[in-house]
Amino acid sequence: MALRSLLARPLLPGRTAASVPLLVAVTMTGTVAMHVFVPALPAAAADLHATPFAAQLTITLFLCGLAGGQLVYGPLSDRFGRRPVIVASFALYLVGALLAVPARTIGFLIFARLLQSLGGCGSLVIGRAMVRDVSTGTDAARQLAALTMAMSMTPALAPAIGGFINGAFGWRAIFVGLALAIAILLGLVLLTLPETNAHPVRLPGIRPILAGYGRLLRSAKFRHYTVAASCGGTSIYAFLAVAPFLLVDVLHRTSEEVGLYCLLVTLGMLVGSAIARQVAGRLEIRHAARRGNLVCGLSALTLLAVDLSGSLTVAALVAPLFVYAIGVGVMGPNAVAGLMNVDPEAGGAASSLYGFTSMAFGAGFTLLVSLWHAGSALPVAIILIGASLVAGVTLQRV
Repeated sequence: MALRSLLARPLLPGRTAASVPLLVAVTMTGTVAMHVFVPALPAAAADLHATPFAAQLTITLFLCGLAGGQLVYGPLSDRFGRRPVIVASFALYLVGALLAVPARTIGFLIFARLLQSLGGCGSLVIGRAMVRDVSTGTDAARQLAALTMAMSMTPALAPAIGGFINGAFGWRAIFVGLALAIAILLGLVLLTLPETNAHPVRLPGIRPILAGYGRLLRSAKFRHYTVAASCGGTSIYAFLAVAPFLLVDVLHRTSEEVGLYCLLVTLGMLVGSAIARQVAGRLEIRHAARRGNLVCGLSALTLLAVDLSGSLTVAALVAPLFVYAIGVGVMGPNAVAGLMNVDPEAGGAASSLYGFTSMAFGAGFTLLVSLWHAGSALPVAIILIGASLVAGVTLQRV
């Protein structure tokens, strides 16, 4: 009974309204564990006597965990309430972070990272659902816009923070800091966050859920927009996975600088998102998505030309990737809007299916770049070109 009471209501009395800033912070933690560790990959690989490929699996399998959890946490929170599920996911997240600190083998670190991803996915999915629960009408649009902007900042800021911590205290300190942040947020959730799901529903069973996903997948328009959005939104992970080795081993930069260069690249997505908001209503969704993808393709070709010419420098690497990220920022939101408009009554299922697909694509991109360790930007350039080509073909068919 004590545990049920703890999970059902805030420990502090009188807390009946959810804090939107807290929900935003909760949602931001969903992917922070992936991005914050990126600059420390070479240091962890050296300390654990692991190959670059094995170290990069800590990113690939993290994405796999995020992909699978997208399909599970939403229905669970619909049935049992948001608060119990978010508490459980944060507890799992915290355990994964703590287990990573004393890791002595790359296999154990990968296991700890997988636990982090399964816990972090809960905060990502349920935090977004709770924001929707407490917002209505025009306020919902405003709060979700703020949430989207905050989540866009996570891949921009986290690598810079991780690079600083790794340089000053070592890679294990990253997980100490992550565990501390998760523990603080878990405490705030337990103390102050009320249940926001006013009408829990029974789980419909696996067959109706799969049938709903099947109806969406039978729509060619949904498939095409989903593939395009997934190619654009997660192809940049190919660079993030290889960036530490490329910048440190090939271009001889420090781990602190790795975080800053990742910050510069991902800031391009914020620029692209701002452009997307400006052109919204002026261009059809499909035309805006196609133009964003064209920017992606041209910048990826530029990166390939730079690498093949043998003139790769930090600036020549970061500049085309920054422009690529701008294209992603324009193309991604429009493609997502397109897939969400296919069946407005199945918005939750569409969001879950897209979330699963995009993270699965991201895992595939990072696995490819990890297997193709060429000691140059060639694998990244080829993967980005391939992603933009696939996105271009699908966008032409909507």
